[in-house]
Amino acid sequence: MDRPPLPPFTLETATQKVRMAENGWNSRDADIVTPAYTDDSQWRNRAEFLSGHEAIHAFLTRKWHKELEYRLIKELWAFSGNRIAVRYAYEWRDDSGQWFRSYGNENWEFAEDGRMANRHASLNDLPIAETERLFHWPQGPRPDDHPGLSDLGL
Repeated sequence: MDRPPLPPFTLETATQKVRMAENGWNSRDADIVTPAYTDDSQWRNRAEFLSGHEAIHAFLTRKWHKELEYRLIKELWAFSGNRIAVRYAYEWRDDSGQWFRSYGNENWEFAEDGRMANRHASLNDLPIAETERLFHWPQGPRPDDHPGLSDLGL
């Protein structure tokens, strides 16, 4: 079950892989996102450690029930061989209406079939006013003409 682009990555294929991951996560659908990871994928997300599809699916389901109106932008930071590093920001609100911008970095390692075998994420949440929001596209993938993180000064 190959998930191109496959490693080793070039600038073009690493950039494509990052945008594909961003689009998947912006779907906010654990059934779409989970298959992008190996069956035994290992994650560290903040201080939470996960292993395998069942744990990843449960985590993503929980995440998107809490983080409402989620919109994410990822940006390639570095790549080599079968590894990619990204920085990202996403905006969301909680059920009380408080908005947040979460900033983070991820290190990814891919299996030969193009699925992610390891994901290490570090991130922080910044409360923001609704007027400070920068990500205003309709739910789903970020439009191609929407600015990226660097363009937004993030």
